[in-house]
Amino acid sequence: MQPLHNLLLAILAISFVTFVALFGRLPALRKTPVGWLQRVLCLHAPNGLRRLDSQVTGGRITLKSQRLGTYLFYESNPVVVILFLVLVTGSAVLFLGNAYALLTTRLVLPLIPLLPAPYIFTYLCVAHTSHFLPLPTSLPQPEHYPYDHILFRPNTTCRTCDILKPARSKHCSLCRRCVDKCDHHCPWVNNCLGRGNYRWFLALLLSLPILEFYGAFLSWTIIRPHISVLPDKPFLSWAHFTDLGDAFVRAINIGGLSIAGVGLLAITTAPLPLALLAYHCYLIWAGMTTNESQKWADWRDDMADGLVFVGSKAVLRRHFAKQGGQSELAQMLGLDGEAVRIEWPIESDMVCVRTNDGAPPRGQEEMWRRVWRLAEVENLYDLGGWGNLVEVVMGR
Repeated sequence: MQPLHNLLLAILAISFVTFVALFGRLPALRKTPVGWLQRVLCLHAPNGLRRLDSQVTGGRITLKSQRLGTYLFYESNPVVVILFLVLVTGSAVLFLGNAYALLTTRLVLPLIPLLPAPYIFTYLCVAHTSHFLPLPTSLPQPEHYPYDHILFRPNTTCRTCDILKPARSKHCSLCRRCVDKCDHHCPWVNNCLGRGNYRWFLALLLSLPILEFYGAFLSWTIIRPHISVLPDKPFLSWAHFTDLGDAFVRAINIGGLSIAGVGLLAITTAPLPLALLAYHCYLIWAGMTTNESQKWADWRDDMADGLVFVGSKAVLRRHFAKQGGQSELAQMLGLDGEAVRIEWPIESDMVCVRTNDGAPPRGQEEMWRRVWRLAEVENLYDLGGWGNLVEVVMGR
């Protein structure tokens, strides 16, 4: 029983570390213990090890491992994809190799669509490239979304790709390309998630926990007949739970690593992709990407400090036109030229600006209104929960 006990502890520890690493950077958890642990794990601990190496070996270990660290953490690489696929494949082979003969055909049949699904959706995420924006020497940049003049403004140039960035795009330092409707770079699939392949990522997040829960159910189906508890003991008594625990230990010993171990791995890791899927469902409902949620979090903090003002694009355009349209503020806000018309279901006349001193732009005080909460600002890309979901499912 001791090996299985150690295996369970290892699985729980890995699951917890993975949860912290995945979710600690989310704006909602940034100021929570999870965010603090993520910074300790990914920032303070590596820096501490580098300082220790500098004192003990003069930095020789850091110097020798720098290339590997750069490859693993600062370059696009398939390491995580390979580990993920090896884990899924190894678990499936180990489980089915020992459990297939113990399962009925009715229980095995659902595995025919469930088992290949994570592989298919992983491939679709990895192989997708149309969300990378063309470089200057190739095709013109697509214009799928209007500029909201809050998160995204026209005439913004990517200094790396040397292109004018369309609305909702972002440069990825790992892929070294600008990505259309960029959500985030996902090491899980070794690709950026954006317009086109974001839907396949959601399908992967859905298919994986379904497969894991079903695998845990099959494991329980095999082990369950070996659990027998005497019915004469009260259900809430300590003796009943002791008897149940002993029976469970006997069942796990019977199942072994291939059945009980894989079942435990499945049931303890399934909540991770499920929680990530729930977070992305919230993003879809709110009409924003992960990248945009981080931008909105910065705006929210500045609003709380009283540094953000909203105005009317139409009013400001007329004001800047009277001044010749060449002011620095007009260029910064993207209001120094004619508005580009892009077909979009909704329109917004709102523009936001943040100031360092908490005062509206000088000479335009009557054109700006201070806002304190995100609820006072319009999200141009929020088409409503159902409309947002349709856009994602259609790969837009």
